[in-house]
Amino acid sequence: MIVRRRFAGLVALAALTLAGCEAKAPQAKGDTKAVTFSILSAESQQSMEPLWSPLLKDMEKQLGVPVKPFFASNYTALIEAMRFNQVQAGWFSALPALEATRRANAQVLGRVIDMSGEDSYTSVLIVKKGSKIGLDDVLKCGKRYALGMGDAKSTSGTLAPMTYLFTPHEIVPADCFKAVRSASHQTNTFSVANGVVDVATNNSVGLSFFARQQPELAKRVEVIWRSPPLPESSIIARKDLDPAIREKMRQFFLTYGVGEGPEAERQRKVLDGLEYGGFRPADDSYLDPIREMEAGQALADARRSGDAKKVAEAQKAFDEVRLQANRRRAVDPDAE
Repeated sequence: MIVRRRFAGLVALAALTLAGCEAKAPQAKGDTKAVTFSILSAESQQSMEPLWSPLLKDMEKQLGVPVKPFFASNYTALIEAMRFNQVQAGWFSALPALEATRRANAQVLGRVIDMSGEDSYTSVLIVKKGSKIGLDDVLKCGKRYALGMGDAKSTSGTLAPMTYLFTPHEIVPADCFKAVRSASHQTNTFSVANGVVDVATNNSVGLSFFARQQPELAKRVEVIWRSPPLPESSIIARKDLDPAIREKMRQFFLTYGVGEGPEAERQRKVLDGLEYGGFRPADDSYLDPIREMEAGQALADARRSGDAKKVAEAQKAFDEVRLQANRRRAVDPDAE
């Protein structure tokens, strides 16, 4: 079967400003009229909406209420939309999912897997093929190169390269590169392929998806660094969503494309379009690696500041995050 991806997102037609919106009243249990499902930005809405529509229509049948898509241009818009109850569920990568659990009354229902059963992916650093720019060259800094990074809330575009590459080498991107630009993975790949930036962050799934959409441009880029495995994206929903609807949604994802017969095969073709392999059960503990990465970055920032009080506070917070994660792993060794 074809390798599927977990990546599936869309760049909206315009950035959404939700800060001034008033929160809607919580969903009344047993009185859900419709569910709005948000889709993480990554590719153009025009190219991605047809791929998502069949899955959303299938979900609508199972839930018994209309399911409306919500396309956003950035991670903050997704979180704010859920915080103000403009959306009740959605597909989130790990770092935005963590913030949604903190600020948007959300919980994890499941996580994405690829066709081989893997539920992780990697952050990567890419350069234009033939540029002769290697990882050692990048790490020398000297403001020689322009860097494309992801959204500030991107797991693979910002948090992972900072945690596993730049911070261990005591690199602050703004001090290291001649320019640092924040953009979507798709935009960064275009920029590297066309020589607009010299090096950029991305992820293994994003590159796979780009290769399918833009095969000739994809041949112009190459990977010079890969991170350790990162937790895959997840399906999250607001805690105050009607419990019956929330459970139907959880079951929908966990059984979608599973089994034999024409219907299961049709669903797997839908997943093929999204480069998904299916979904696996998960709860908020799946986000523990992100909590640890986030706390590690805060500790590194505190150490760079030279403020002993900040260092002590960040160290205490880091130790507590790691302690809680280890406790959960002790209870469930399979927990991420």
